[in-house]
Amino acid sequence: MNSEQTPGRRIVVGVDGSPSSKAALAWAVGQARLTGDSIEAVIAWHYPAMAGGIPFMPAGDLEGSDFGGFAATVLSDAINEMVDPAEPVKVSSTVREGNAAQVLLEIAEGADLLVVGSRGHGGFTEALLGSVSQECVHHAPCPVVIIRAPMGR
Repeated sequence: MNSEQTPGRRIVVGVDGSPSSKAALAWAVGQARLTGDSIEAVIAWHYPAMAGGIPFMPAGDLEGSDFGGFAATVLSDAINEMVDPAEPVKVSSTVREGNAAQVLLEIAEGADLLVVGSRGHGGFTEALLGSVSQECVHHAPCPVVIIRAPMGR
């Protein structure tokens, strides 16, 4: 660790399985390697459960479904894909039911950085559905980095 690194610092990153959230996680991992920070990867779910903007399963199959378990799998898969075991960083995972922006804002309390992906819908879609990244930028208790997915993804 160099003299500029501060032990105990924490980066919170929102992950939903989408290309932009995986890009956000990859960026956070790179930043953590440079700074020695730990990462808290967070996925939020609610009924109807969504991942990457796609429903987990058809509405008729909801009874007895384990949405939290599925969300945990989406998060675990993203971490396994984006974190190179040869260059490990400390990554913890949090699965929580609730509105994605609210969950991220709550977990970002006391964090040094919040990293989120942006799908870049813009215009009418963003006005109608809202934007997790915009909500985080306006209300986060720490600096926010917004990462867009690479073009063509």
